[in-house]
Amino acid sequence: MLLPIPVSDFTVSVSLFLSVNLLAIVILSRGKCGLSKCITRYLVAMATADLLVIACNVILYRIAHLYWWDTFLLYTPVCRFILFLAPTATDSSVWLTVAFTFDRFVAISCQKLKTKYCTEKTSLVIIVTLSALFGLKNIPRPFVYNSYPYVTINNIPWGCLVSSQFYNLPTWIAFSWIEQLLTPLLPFCLILLFNALTVRRILVASRARRSLRDLSNGENDKDPEMKNRRRSIVLLFAISGSFILLWMTTVVYFLCYRIKSIFKHRSFYNPFATFEQAGILLQLLSSCTNTAIYTVTQSKFREELLNVIKYPFTLIGKLVK
Repeated sequence: MLLPIPVSDFTVSVSLFLSVNLLAIVILSRGKCGLSKCITRYLVAMATADLLVIACNVILYRIAHLYWWDTFLLYTPVCRFILFLAPTATDSSVWLTVAFTFDRFVAISCQKLKTKYCTEKTSLVIIVTLSALFGLKNIPRPFVYNSYPYVTINNIPWGCLVSSQFYNLPTWIAFSWIEQLLTPLLPFCLILLFNALTVRRILVASRARRSLRDLSNGENDKDPEMKNRRRSIVLLFAISGSFILLWMTTVVYFLCYRIKSIFKHRSFYNPFATFEQAGILLQLLSSCTNTAIYTVTQSKFREELLNVIKYPFTLIGKLVK
C-alpha cells in the first residue's frame, strides 16, 4: 500500500520549486546573462508559466485536494476556476517552449526572416498572443464539471464532479481530442521537427564555415560567432531535450489511451494507471528543470546566481561592520 507523503515534505519541495523559478525570473529579467533580448523575453515568459504551473496544478489543485480539503479552495465555484487555471498554465508553458524552439530554428536556419522575426517586439507579441489564445481555449473547461457540487456540507457546495455529458456528447468528445492533440502531441512533434531541421542546418553551416576559415588563414583560431551560436544551440537543445524526455511518458500514454484503448478499465492498482500518474509526475517536473539547465549551460547565469545567493551575506557583513 502506498503511504501518503507528509505535508511538511510537500511544503519544502514546493517552496523550493517556487523559489527556484522566482530566482530564474529575477536573474533573467536583469538582462545580464549575455543573451539577446529576444531569448531573454522567452526565457522569462517560460519561467513565469512554469511558476504558474506549480502554483495552479501542484499547490491549488493536487495538494489542496489531498491536504486542504476543508478550505475555500474546494468550494465548488473556486474549484471550477482552479480547473480552468491549471490547464491554461500548462498549455502556455508547453507552447512557449515550442515558440522558443521555433525562434531559435529561424535564427539559425532562416537568415532572411531572422532580422524581422527574432526581435524583442515579435517575441512579446507571440508571448501575449499564445497566453490569450490558450486562455480562450480553456474557457469551456469549467463547464466540463457539473454546476452542482460533489457534496454539500452545511448548505455549502464542495468539490467538482465531472458531467456525464463529457463522456457522451460528440461536442465534448471532440473538445477532449482537440485539447490533448494541442497539448502534448502537437508540441512534442513540432519540437522534434524543429530540432531535427536545426541540427541539419548546423551541420551544413559548420562544415562550410570551417572550410572557409581554413582557406582564409589555415589556422584553428577560435571563431567568436561560432562560440555565440554554440551557446545558443546548447541552451536550445537542453531545454527542448528536457521537454521531450519528461513529456514522452504522457505522449505514449495518450497514444495508447486514444488509439489502442488499453486503459479502458482503470483502477488504483492497475499498472497502466500508475503509468499515467508517472507521466503526470514527469510532466509537472518539467516545470522545475529549466533553472538547472540555465545554471549548467550558461556561465553568466551562474555568475548572476552566485551574486544573488551571496548578496544577503554581503549585506549582513556590511550591517555588522
